[in-house]
Amino acid sequence: MPAKSATLALDLGNSGQIEGVPANDSNTQSMKRIALCCWVACCSLLVTAQNYTTYFTGNMQDAVVAPQGGVCLMGGATEDDNAMRWFLQRASGGDVLVIRASGSDGYNDYLYDELGVNVNSVETIVFNNASASSEAYVLDRISKAEAIWIAGGNQYNYVNYWRGNQVANLINQGITQRNIVIGGTSAGMAILGGAYFSAANGTINSADALSNPFDSRMTVDNTPFIRVPYLENVITDTHYDDPDRRGRHLSFLANAMTQYGGTFRGIACDEYTAVCIDESGIAKIYGTYPDFDDNAYFLVPNCGLSDNMPEVCTDNQPLTWDHSGTAVKVYAVKGTPTGLYTIDLNDWTTAEGGDWQDWSAIAGSFNAVTSDEPDCLASSTYAAADPIPFRIYPNPNDQGVVTIEAINPLADGKVRVVDVDGRTLQDWTSLGPSSQLDVSNLPAGSYFLEYSSNGAFSVRRLLVR
Repeated sequence: MPAKSATLALDLGNSGQIEGVPANDSNTQSMKRIALCCWVACCSLLVTAQNYTTYFTGNMQDAVVAPQGGVCLMGGATEDDNAMRWFLQRASGGDVLVIRASGSDGYNDYLYDELGVNVNSVETIVFNNASASSEAYVLDRISKAEAIWIAGGNQYNYVNYWRGNQVANLINQGITQRNIVIGGTSAGMAILGGAYFSAANGTINSADALSNPFDSRMTVDNTPFIRVPYLENVITDTHYDDPDRRGRHLSFLANAMTQYGGTFRGIACDEYTAVCIDESGIAKIYGTYPDFDDNAYFLVPNCGLSDNMPEVCTDNQPLTWDHSGTAVKVYAVKGTPTGLYTIDLNDWTTAEGGDWQDWSAIAGSFNAVTSDEPDCLASSTYAAADPIPFRIYPNPNDQGVVTIEAINPLADGKVRVVDVDGRTLQDWTSLGPSSQLDVSNLPAGSYFLEYSSNGAFSVRRLLVR
């Protein structure tokens, strides 16, 4: 591990005022020279605003390593140490960047020193205003980070400051091109779904959201922002148990499905719970249970229904999303120190350690009861018998072509690719013992490849990167 440099705090990006000085260690003199150079350079800019503040701890030479990817979603209270260790380990010893719009350097020593995971550096950049998003230094630091953590605060600041500009672009490039790990707590978690509650008009409680799922404060947005694998159609929520936010989360999903079409799912965390999703889509749930009787929640509109849309979801009308009390299937699972319990986000059904519930609403009144796991095409076909043995490779696939080999090929064999909602995306017929299938048009994600003949079928998961 590189020798620890001092923690340095600078107001940069148009001011140059030095808020802190280096600690007294072996690198103090060089750090002072660096600070002085930064101060002189910044003071040469004839401007008045202080766009951002940076706090740096560790080795100032950029690490060049290969991070492992993934995402960590934190419920919003004190960070779970084991989940944060998972996050840091996936940085592979690289540079960690904390971005936020308020606060200061509370993460630096915690992430650098206190968790026992070697990283090259930890830097916190506080965005004091939207102009920080165009600062060359800020963009350079984002482009070089192996891990990015988004702190709590006001999520609308994040939407307002970062969406649609180079900050979001560089984060997304880091995820897709450099395989960085990303995570966030509270507001930082709230913006990591493909759809998100932006809080543009302030927050809203469950009672008001159920009373009117199109209340002016129900700002459920799907404008492209931060694009995280396995969260494309997911709306997150945090601080789930303080206060009870189940009703508003149900309303978020109903609003999005009505407003944008398609199926949206949800992931939520009680305050002392974290969900860490690896590159293959397996979500581990961390927490200090039984010290805190907290859960993570995975919400799936009932895919066993031919029509799972809300019955009443319109402006100035209380929400009814009932379907005989089975509108939304919810997997509730407690966190453990080791992340023992999991759910597979390739099918949102394969899970262990938790319990299934049915959530619904009638005329704005929320209901939750115990239930069974959902019965969906994707999950049921995956668990079917295997009368047609075959294999596919390479899998995971990043080559655009997958080879399928059947042990006993059938003359009338057919193959189709199905998404997690059961929709056929591609199909092929007249397959030989070994066939190559072009899947280059499939976006990165998880699919099901079904081989069928005369009513019999077998299924394999296909992961496209």
